[in-house]
Amino acid sequence: MKLIRTEDAVGSVLCHDITQIIPGVVKDAVFRKGHVVTEEDIPVLLSVGKEHLYVWEKQEGMLHENDAAEVLRQVCQGEYMKASEAKEGKIELTAEEDGLLKIDRDKLNAVNAMGQMVLASRHGDFPVKKGDKIVGMRVVPLVIEEEKMNRVKEICGDEPVFRILPFRKMKAGIVATGSEVYHGRIEDKFTPVVKEKLEECGVEVMGYVLCDDDAEMTTGAIADWIDKGADMVVCTGGMSVDPDDRTPLAIRNAADEVVTYGAPVLPGAMFMLAYKKRENIDADTKDTEAESKADIPIIGLPGCVMYSKRTIFDLVLPRIVAGEHLSGDDFSVLGEGGLCLNCNVCTYPNCGFGK
Repeated sequence: MKLIRTEDAVGSVLCHDITQIIPGVVKDAVFRKGHVVTEEDIPVLLSVGKEHLYVWEKQEGMLHENDAAEVLRQVCQGEYMKASEAKEGKIELTAEEDGLLKIDRDKLNAVNAMGQMVLASRHGDFPVKKGDKIVGMRVVPLVIEEEKMNRVKEICGDEPVFRILPFRKMKAGIVATGSEVYHGRIEDKFTPVVKEKLEECGVEVMGYVLCDDDAEMTTGAIADWIDKGADMVVCTGGMSVDPDDRTPLAIRNAADEVVTYGAPVLPGAMFMLAYKKRENIDADTKDTEAESKADIPIIGLPGCVMYSKRTIFDLVLPRIVAGEHLSGDDFSVLGEGGLCLNCNVCTYPNCGFGK
């Protein structure tokens, strides 16, 4: 830090805020710490009585807060994100595409554990829309050791801390089960709810079929939707342990992989997810994401999805539409935050459910 004449400060970086006081009108910083002085700023600085300024003097092995913030941006920013201009050691990333936010939590925590810098983000594994704020980052001191920022680069490696997986265009078929619905004894009120939730995620609903409480019939209906080009099949009803509830068996018979029958989420404990391998996929494909797109999710929804505002389906569906192939581990960690409080006014996803 050095003291210079204000007229000589063009291009220099302020080491402190410059406050303007007009009695009864304003008392605020006219220039903030870290501001780069321009020719146009000189008259303003002189008008607030600043004939001399403390400015940052570049030192070997030290980085200015804005330069250090740019390092944070480089390790954090993935595709489909836009960065703000570095200002006072701060940069924000916003989404440029609708999709699912993915966060490398190990890297996030490691950077925050280093001190003198912060990354504060929204929760990962939740949908974001274009324009949504993803993360704010800040370097705390005005100057920071360059070696420390090099360590950040080493910790984070080549893959960004934050990624957005754009939602895919998918088609879904619905299989509504239950003898009471199949025989017309009651109205099917489940399908409209599922249809609305699918369309919320941009999924095209191909239609629905009704099935009796017959496992073979339901398995056949699932296979028919897949033959017609469905990228996802959603089955409703028949998911409990009652003797007439045979949807889990039907899903097992239709699938190549069963991920889970049951999840630590309320409402939604009797949820089921399985996958059917899509035929005619290039056998040489090794990319994990491409493989996940090749697998067709078969979902079994418990009755709570029909009457509860938010359930396990709301937590899982965006991840499926974003192309994730979920595993048992993805479900086992849902217990903390897995209890919906059924608030009178639902504010999801701006609440603790699923987090």
